[in-house]
Amino acid sequence: MAISSPDLKAFLVATPFFGGLSDARLDLLVSMLVERRFDVGATVVSEGEPGRSMYIVYRGALAVSKRGNSGRVIRMADLGPGDFFGEMTLIEMQNRSATVVAESPTVLFELTAQSLYAYYKADIHAYVMVMLNINRELCRRLRHANNRIAELADAARE
Repeated sequence: MAISSPDLKAFLVATPFFGGLSDARLDLLVSMLVERRFDVGATVVSEGEPGRSMYIVYRGALAVSKRGNSGRVIRMADLGPGDFFGEMTLIEMQNRSATVVAESPTVLFELTAQSLYAYYKADIHAYVMVMLNINRELCRRLRHANNRIAELADAARE
């Protein structure tokens, strides 16, 4: 069953990705999103593959992992409703940095690079707000990673 536009819009307004957007600007962005559904165990994106879109988690639980130098799979993060991923490929135009797998039935909304560019062309101010929101989240993640690295380094010295 597809998610209704008013339900999706109400959900998105509560996520950090869409903060600060007016109703009309949000409507335009919502019209560009594509609903994607994944079963338990499905790989949404794979580390190293080309990426041309990002995803917002509407429903479900996902695991983010990376392959270490030894080849071992390392769980990096858990994602749930309101989280988003894949934004790095839209900013840096590099391959996927991690693998994301659905751990429960999952509903995502995909925003492609092409749609994001169309958003930029349609409303530069709204586009800038979205990019600021993405960058704020990336900064939060970097700060968390920095703290975790410091904790691990501290623990290794003991």
